[in-house]
Amino acid sequence: PTDQQQTRHRRLIPLHVRARQSPSLILQLKMLRRDGGSNMIAIVAGFVLGSAATATLAYFTVPSARRTQGQDNSEESVRHSRSIAVGNTQNVPEERKKASSRSLPPEIRSEQLSRNQLYFGPGGLSSITASNVCVVGLGGVGSHCAHLLARSGVKYLRLVDFDQVTVSSLNRHACATLEDVGMPKVTVLKKFLEKVCPDETYLELDERVQMYTGDHDKDGDLLDGKEWNVIIDAIDDVPTKARLLAHCIRRGIRCISCMGAGGKSDFTRLHVSDLRTASRDPLASKLRQSIKRLLKNDETIKDDSYMDDPDRISVVYSSEKTVAKLADFTEEQKDEGVHKF
Repeated sequence: PTDQQQTRHRRLIPLHVRARQSPSLILQLKMLRRDGGSNMIAIVAGFVLGSAATATLAYFTVPSARRTQGQDNSEESVRHSRSIAVGNTQNVPEERKKASSRSLPPEIRSEQLSRNQLYFGPGGLSSITASNVCVVGLGGVGSHCAHLLARSGVKYLRLVDFDQVTVSSLNRHACATLEDVGMPKVTVLKKFLEKVCPDETYLELDERVQMYTGDHDKDGDLLDGKEWNVIIDAIDDVPTKARLLAHCIRRGIRCISCMGAGGKSDFTRLHVSDLRTASRDPLASKLRQSIKRLLKNDETIKDDSYMDDPDRISVVYSSEKTVAKLADFTEEQKDEGVHKF
């Protein structure tokens, strides 16, 4: 098989199969599975989503020649970045202190991303630090995904969610605390990520406290204004997910979408695949049907090859059956129609 086929095949292999070759990994997975419970799989799904997006940016948006160029110099650049001298700001005026507090010297930023460069290489990291990513949905999955993307060095990150932090969401959100209850999820996450990288030269956070509907008249420029390297779908209702993926298919935008994780606990059953392969996930099945209906009369879409192409639509899903009863639908969801969730 070609290198591309081997890479795709590896993406389809679940974690529990890969772990057979690593006793230490098996032990770690068992401990996390025992202690994490159902909420852990949503968090791990966010990690997988963020990791998949970062790898996509590093390895699929930069030519292979750039990925390998300068690999021998990565250790030298890391050693150089370790020699950091932070100046004393004791006698600096307050205005300059505020400005300097949001400014990172190049040496510090280099050190901050030094381990990323060791893994992806100079070319891969350059691709990540020049990328534009939009994350739609900042709950238990999306917040962790956006968190990891910010730490990975993404240049521009648009955060989209209309909802507020609730007490019941504190068990799975990436950074929200009791003090944040009632605050917009977007605002809470942006405030946290600014502590990771306050310098907009390196990380520009675009805060959008707004619901994505798929209706351009309502959404306005919510998904416009940037040439996206990837859009992350972490939405939790089928019609809206379908409209977002249909938008990406029409525009030729790479999208990584997360399926259902509620009521599941075995995150060794997580997979990354194309949309058609995600056959054991009820949400994926509904999503495929909804997307086909949306694109049925679209003359620009000639066939359903997007279902089989993970470079257009990648899906993070679990092949595990639900092991715990899910929370009941809210009255609002019941009024809207439970078949949408």
